[in-house]
Amino acid sequence: MERTESMPAQTRPPGMATADPGSVLLPGHDVPLGRYTTVRRLLPQRQRRMIGAWCFVDHFGPDDVAHRPGMEVPPHPHTGLQTVTWLLDGEILHRDSLGNIQPIRPGQLNVMTSGHGIAHSERSPERHPPVMHGVQLWVALPDPARSGPAAFAHHADLPRWRDGDADVTLLVGELAGQRSPAVVHTPLLGAQVELRGVAPTTLPSRPDFEYGLLALSGAARVDDVPLAPGALLWLGAGRETLTLGGTAGTRLLLLGGTPFEEPLVMWWNFVGRSHEEIVAAREDWTTGRRFGVVADDPAPPLPAPALPGTRLKARDRSGGVHG
Repeated sequence: MERTESMPAQTRPPGMATADPGSVLLPGHDVPLGRYTTVRRLLPQRQRRMIGAWCFVDHFGPDDVAHRPGMEVPPHPHTGLQTVTWLLDGEILHRDSLGNIQPIRPGQLNVMTSGHGIAHSERSPERHPPVMHGVQLWVALPDPARSGPAAFAHHADLPRWRDGDADVTLLVGELAGQRSPAVVHTPLLGAQVELRGVAPTTLPSRPDFEYGLLALSGAARVDDVPLAPGALLWLGAGRETLTLGGTAGTRLLLLGGTPFEEPLVMWWNFVGRSHEEIVAAREDWTTGRRFGVVADDPAPPLPAPALPGTRLKARDRSGGVHG
């Protein structure tokens, strides 16, 4: 998925609330994606840039695409990250420069590891379901994975279980004695929790993890903060359990991980450590080096935007500038 804009201005987003020193409500902002899709960008923001190694969160839909093309994102590059794609409704066809052509449907997981460089496209098939709803996330890769080879994995079978009045699907990492088959490179967690009743649900958590909770649908309440669909609640670290409440049918995405301490330079579709790395990646994409050709996609690749007139600065997970 292409990142189409720079960071928002340093302002307090409308509706942002602080429940306590360890949680911040981030409502996100709308960003156009491709020609036909608008997403709610929830990370990065000035107030909170990361949750563990999760450095980018887009929530899209639910959108009526019955008489529309749906998602249309032509070939574009990535470096230094993993993309994690999860659908609640609809279908997207992934194509990449490793030769993979893979449809993804609700309940399945796509994980693409860019390593030193990969290109891909994401499109709704010509005949697609009438509703599209899902998330795409980026995971910052540490050394040496960020300089390693690219890879792609599709997981049709994920750990699923009932916990009290909630159904849990484990996308990434470990939870409640279950482990996802998805390969990641830092301690990380991603799980969908669907509430089946009004009784609160308590999940185990790790005190060394920081957590965030995204409301995908329905009404939820965490830390006495109401959580509306499309909003992300950053929960901080130091917790041994997480208690979630809401109406039956509410679906939540739980994200977590150990704090990622390496400062990052994030620009367009690249995650690096320095201005020079980003310049080199842009030059390689523009000149046709490094990233390869996306399989079975005749559309012209997206051109890289112009670099800003000043040096790109590395920022840490809380937004501090380095270098």
